[in-house]
Amino acid sequence: MRRRSILTAALAAPLATAGAVGALQSPAQAATWSSSDRWGTWQSGSYTLYNNVWGGGYGPQSIWANSPSNWGVWANHPNTGGIKSYPNVSRTLGRQVSSMGNVSSSFNVTNPTGSGLAYNTTYDVWGNGHAHEIMIWTQWTSNVGPIGSYVTNVNLGGRNWNYYQGHNGGNPVYSFMATSQFTSGTVQITPICQWLVNQGRMPNVRIDQVQFGWEITSANGGKNFNVNSYSTQF
Repeated sequence: MRRRSILTAALAAPLATAGAVGALQSPAQAATWSSSDRWGTWQSGSYTLYNNVWGGGYGPQSIWANSPSNWGVWANHPNTGGIKSYPNVSRTLGRQVSSMGNVSSSFNVTNPTGSGLAYNTTYDVWGNGHAHEIMIWTQWTSNVGPIGSYVTNVNLGGRNWNYYQGHNGGNPVYSFMATSQFTSGTVQITPICQWLVNQGRMPNVRIDQVQFGWEITSANGGKNFNVNSYSTQF
């Protein structure tokens, strides 16, 4: 698994201090698989789950899974800037944008609330290995934001998105932020990729990994992030 090498969100304002440190949530104790290893990985059919604690200054994080559609994370990252982790579920497509077919993904998540939180719920779609990064933000806290600058608003796949474009020093990043945040629904990935190519903003790359999870900057005091259902359709 590749370690994510850049920050795609920043802590924009200090957060309140959270309460006492929590414990690993109970579903992890009886799950089919669980891991507290920062690089913990689990393969299930065509899906791979990653704990993926890749950033600096991180705290403890544990991932559990019964299946790619039923998994979650307990994280206790300090209230400091910089992304600490991107726990995610991944499936590899391996098709050029021009012939990628109808790729969509459906999800239902339960996100934590309270103080000491900075995170975003996002798809991370990679082109030509890790040469191009398409981020599709479905929900986020107010103290994080995308790389780059606002370009335009666009309706793709039946949803409105604010589009941002930037570069992280290693690869271009194309970010689509839902104008109406949501924690369950379906995202049409093909129209987003093809819009980028048709607009001349991205080459006709091969779409490889389609990932979904949370970029967690802080989860002070211990927070639970749960995937209640998930699937990616090719």
